[in-house]
Amino acid sequence: MTSDPAAPGDSPFRAERSARDEAPQYVLPLVVRVEKAAPPTRTDALETAARAVLTLLGDERSVADGAWARAVRDWEDARIRKVVRRARGAEWRRAEALPGITVTGKSAEVRVFPPVPLDGWPKDLAKLQVSGTELDDPEPPVDAGPAAPVLWLSPDVTMSAGKAMAQAGHGAQLAWWELSDEDRTAWRAAGFPLAVRTAAPARWAELTRSGLPLVRDAGFTEIAPGSCTVVADHPALR
Repeated sequence: MTSDPAAPGDSPFRAERSARDEAPQYVLPLVVRVEKAAPPTRTDALETAARAVLTLLGDERSVADGAWARAVRDWEDARIRKVVRRARGAEWRRAEALPGITVTGKSAEVRVFPPVPLDGWPKDLAKLQVSGTELDDPEPPVDAGPAAPVLWLSPDVTMSAGKAMAQAGHGAQLAWWELSDEDRTAWRAAGFPLAVRTAAPARWAELTRSGLPLVRDAGFTEIAPGSCTVVADHPALR
């Protein structure tokens, strides 16, 4: 599922057309493993996707003179697009053979790859299906602890699992950008603990007015442009 977030202010998440739209466009590929016999649960897939985005952003190959740093910079200089595709069996094994990072949750495996040109996907990723990724939670997720970073989903926006995974990744990225170097280091050292939960309507109204990082989707797929989808509530940002 393709997603390109937008947020207020001078950032690559803006919905309005800007100079970033004139730059070469890149996309961050994510692939979720969905085996027929044992698909991941929805919440774990969302949380694992968010941690995968953070893991790539915090990887030494993504900064300074690292092997992926130029691609990450080019991606961040344009629209911040993420695409979630699904794979199983041989498809997954071919995806794992490409340069990237696999992040494992309780039931989910998500592999994140360095950004690629929008029209320059590796063939083993380009052929993977992008739409119709639907996952379920057999039981409602437990409440997140008060000290846990939480990516709050809007109760007003319905999204496929793939779209929601991309949105969770956007929220995690916004939180990462807002944190100090010290807080980033601590979060990375702890293994990027986080929870993804859907906010109650009254709580959502408070969150969108809180000043915490807020994702507004650009509206390329599934939902209307400017829809508020995720609030990133990291304790260090409160």
